[in-house]
Parts: sequence; C-alpha cells; structure tokens
Amino acid sequence: MNIVEIIEKKRDRREISEEEIRFFVGGVCDGSIPDYQISAFLMAVCINGMTDPEISVLTDAMAKSGDSVDLSYIDGIKVDKHSSGGVGDKTTLVVAPMAAACGLPVAKMSGRGLGFSGGTIDKLEAIPGFRTSLSEEEFIRFIKRDKIALMGQTKNVAPADKKLYALRDVTGTVPSIPLIAASIMSKKLACGSDSIVLDVKCGSGAFMKSLDDAVLLAQKMVAIGERNGRRVYGIVTDMNQPLGSAVGNALEVKEAIDTLKGKGPEDFTELCYIIGSFMLTAGAKAKDTREAREMLKASIADGSALEKFRRFVENQGGDPSITENYGILPSAAVKRELLSPCGGVVTAIDGEKTGAAAVIAKAGRLSKTDKIDFGSGFVLLSKIGDRVEKGQPLAEIYAPDEKSADEAEKMLAEAYSFGEKAEIKPMLLAYTDREGTYFDKNER
Repeated sequence: MNIVEIIEKKRDRREISEEEIRFFVGGVCDGSIPDYQISAFLMAVCINGMTDPEISVLTDAMAKSGDSVDLSYIDGIKVDKHSSGGVGDKTTLVVAPMAAACGLPVAKMSGRGLGFSGGTIDKLEAIPGFRTSLSEEEFIRFIKRDKIALMGQTKNVAPADKKLYALRDVTGTVPSIPLIAASIMSKKLACGSDSIVLDVKCGSGAFMKSLDDAVLLAQKMVAIGERNGRRVYGIVTDMNQPLGSAVGNALEVKEAIDTLKGKGPEDFTELCYIIGSFMLTAGAKAKDTREAREMLKASIADGSALEKFRRFVENQGGDPSITENYGILPSAAVKRELLSPCGGVVTAIDGEKTGAAAVIAKAGRLSKTDKIDFGSGFVLLSKIGDRVEKGQPLAEIYAPDEKSADEAEKMLAEAYSFGEKAEIKPMLLAYTDREGTYFDKNER
C-alpha cells in the first residue's frame, strides 16, 4: 500500500478504503510515514472532508492504536460525558455526583486543560490532597462502592490522536470537523463506556462559533458512536458568555459545591440538569429526560448529591470538609474589582476575551508546562441582561501579583459590552441522536 496514492485519492475527493485508513494510522504510530506526508493527508482532509464511513473507520483505528479501558467489571450501563470546553465549565464536578446519587455508575477519565482555565483534573487538584492517579484496584473499588471515581487518562490512550493533533496544531488543520470528531471520539471509545453524552459548546467562548458548525460536529460524533456500537447524544449548548459566575479552578470548585447545595447560578444549574438528564436516560435510570430531571432535583434537595461529592473527595485523598469550609481552598494574593465604565444593560461578555484574561491571571495555561495558580480567576457579578450603574462592580479579579491583575483587568474590561437591551439565549440550543436533530427547547 502506498501513502502517496492515499494522499492523492483524498486530494481528488475520492473515498479511501478501510484498509488504507488503517494503514495510514499504523504508519502514524510506528513512524513509517514521515510527518510531511501525514501533514499532506491532514490538509487534504481539511479541504475536502471525509464521508461518515471514513470518519468512523479513522476513529476506530485511532481508538485501537493504544490501550483500551475495560469497564465490564462494573454492573449496569456505563455513561461517559464529554464537553468540548468553555469558559467556566465545571459541569463534571456537579453532574457526576448527581448522577451517582441517582444510581448511575460514573467511571470518568478526564484531562488537563489548555487555554481559558484548567480542565477537570486541574479543578479537582485545587482541593488540598485530592489525587487523580488511582490504581485500577482503587478505581474499581470506589465505583462499585460509591458509584463514582475519576482519574487522569493513561498516557497510551489513543496515541495516534496525540501525534495527529500535534501536527494539526502546526499545519493549520485544526478546524476540520471530521478530524475534530475523530479526535474526541477516539478517546471516548477507548475509555470503554457504553453510552456517551457530548456537550458541544457554541458561541464566542467556544471553538465552534456558529450553530450550524456546532450541530454538524455533534451529528458527526453521534454517527461515529452509533457505527461503533455506542448510544450517543450530542447536545449543543450556549457559550456566548462564561458559564456561571466563577472562572478559575478553586473559584469553580466553590461554585460547584454551592450548586450541589441548590445555590448555584441559574445558567450553570440548568446546564447540569440538561446534561444529567441525558446521562440518566442513556443509562436507563429514567424513562425520559423529564423523569430524569426530577430525580436530579431530588438528589440536590435531599443532600444525596452533596454527600456523593464528599465521599468522592474523601476516597481520592481530599479533605471532605471542603463542602463546609471554603477557606481550605487556595486563594490568590491579589483581589480587586472591575468597575463598570458606564450605565446600561450588559449585552455581551465575550467568552474568548474572558478566557484570555483568565490565562493572563494564571488561571489557565497555554502550554502543558505552564503552571496554574489555583486561586486565580474571576467572579462575574453581572451577566448578560443585567442592568448596571456607572462605577458598579462588574467582576472580582483574583491574581497572583499586581502585574497579572493589571493585565487581566484590562482584558476582562474589553470583554464587556453595554446597551439598552440584551438578547438572552436558551442554554440548550439543539440536540441530536440516532433518531434526528431537534432545535426546539422542548424535551421529549
């Protein structure tokens, strides 16, 4: 088999065979195909796309390029949840305990974050003592006993994806829906869950800026999952402003705990109910999302979700008193307020600029070697639709030093826009599954 012929076929918009795709992925992994030819193939895909069968085979080959996680030792349907990322997205910290409190086993493998703010692992490691490096025996024991455990992804999960993503990042081929879909789903398939709920963010704070692109990505990932024997729900949610009020790792942990106590921001709480409802439905714990939502609400009202979070933290070495004593969380050296430059209604909070400001404040990282300051970030006091007066505090800024605070304040100020009236979008913009795509706000 000849890699040049495979590149030429994709260049000429012809479909490549399963054998050719698996040959390509094998050559990526063993080094027999040089980077310049891999890059040429990626550019051909970026320009000409791939068919659904091609994407499915590519994903399967990438998933099988390394280790696979065997969850067969856990009873019941295992449901994974993935978010395409966003500013202030701490959803796993709330949804996982809620779902576990409703009887769904949550065996979660998560990663660290690049840009904006830390990933789920970074947020949890803001809790003193919390560890994500678990042995397989511990992981199994915690899930069987308490229905919840989380660990970092092993280094050899979908290694082909790591190589391809590194090349995409430096060859201008990141914004390719087939390649994005294959990248995400290869890791999800390798992690062993029976069903997957995908939260695809859409808006200024997301990679997918338009609803059409976000829906297309969700549809492609659902198709991949179904072709590989998984039940998948693709949910498209709004990210035109930061999610909730807190942006930054320790600050987001606090907001997640507040939400488990029933005191969370309205937009963030709503997203948790949406994602959790699909998870319980996918896991056959509820007959539909309406019943699932009532179960999730009950887990908050009776304190069982908060208790699951306490057990989760204690099992993994953290201090469970965190749920009552936020003072043990890391705190930033500098705190200041961002004041409104004028009176009016907040019409926009640009997610991309807010995320960039969080990185400046050391709440996020641009490279894997960057160190995060767990106490840094923002608390947004005003969101889209709120009326403010000139000089009124818009946000609290937390940073490790005055220079970082100055630069973060300037960038965050640029994220805000004001006017007389604001458009407030629903959290759930669309969802798709094997039966179709739905754009109304009514759940089935």
